[in-house]
Amino acid sequence: MNLPISNSDPPIVLIVDDDRFMRSQLKELLEQEHYQVVEVTNGQQCLDLYLQLKPDLVLLDTALPVMDGFTCCAELNALSDIHAAPILMMTALDDVASIEQAFSVGATDYVTKPINGAVFFQRLRRLIYQFRLQQQQALLCQQLQSANQVLKHLVRFDDLTQIANRRWFNEYINQEWRRMRREQTPLSLILCDIDFFKGFNDTYGHQAGDRCLRQVAQVMQSVAKRPSDLVARYGGEEFAIVLPNTTIAGAEEVAARTRTAVKALQISHIKSSVHTSVTLSLGVASLIPDRALSPERLVTLADKALYQAKRRGRDRVVASEAMAVSLKKIC
Repeated sequence: MNLPISNSDPPIVLIVDDDRFMRSQLKELLEQEHYQVVEVTNGQQCLDLYLQLKPDLVLLDTALPVMDGFTCCAELNALSDIHAAPILMMTALDDVASIEQAFSVGATDYVTKPINGAVFFQRLRRLIYQFRLQQQQALLCQQLQSANQVLKHLVRFDDLTQIANRRWFNEYINQEWRRMRREQTPLSLILCDIDFFKGFNDTYGHQAGDRCLRQVAQVMQSVAKRPSDLVARYGGEEFAIVLPNTTIAGAEEVAARTRTAVKALQISHIKSSVHTSVTLSLGVASLIPDRALSPERLVTLADKALYQAKRRGRDRVVASEAMAVSLKKIC
């Protein structure tokens, strides 16, 4: 059975043998079968050329000057994470000890001298076919991993603002709720709204509205920058910041800095009733997770605080009183 070579480039065979006649004989045989052939005379030359050449197969004699074939084979296998070409070792007929040693240092297979052309090519084709197949599989795995990373990003992140989307927000707040419940530390949440955003879109157009959303998202990311903090687009012009292991006071501080940073953008908003530039209304809530509670309770409290911020004139931070009440009960 003649195994096919898996891609169109002629396979590269690196011959390592100090016997000039043997190298010449092997080269002639291989070139007749349209293989690319490179010759060296000792193990050190093989190592020096191996990573640069990236052969499809190393045809390695056991008895070599400078560095013997067994040592060279072991050194080549030490480079297997970089390029793991098969190693076909050549040894004298019936040299059982050399064959055993060859396999012990990592040879893929062996052939005996004098070379039997039919056996030689059968083994050579099989090894190169398997090697190229493994390369293709490794490439496919790499491409699949890259595709999965892209898919993961698409599933978790908002296309417009490039921050977390509502789906990832829901997963993350549940995840951190469970973690904070185990640790018995507070989980805080900020919900915020761009004030009078509909009027902004109606006045400046949806492209300007999209730019505004992106700028606000970037500012929020720059304020909530701990690895565990999550900034998400909650919906439309609404955003959320999840702050694990953060007290109500700490969350209020983040909210205040976010409000100030957005206002500092000085995005003109002539239709706003509270300021000449874009502003935020923010609601803050914090709870120490408990089995009797759920993340939805935290979202409800933050949402009610946001509603109060809007009722009180917008462009402000309002914190839920639930945490203070909870602490009083504990005390």
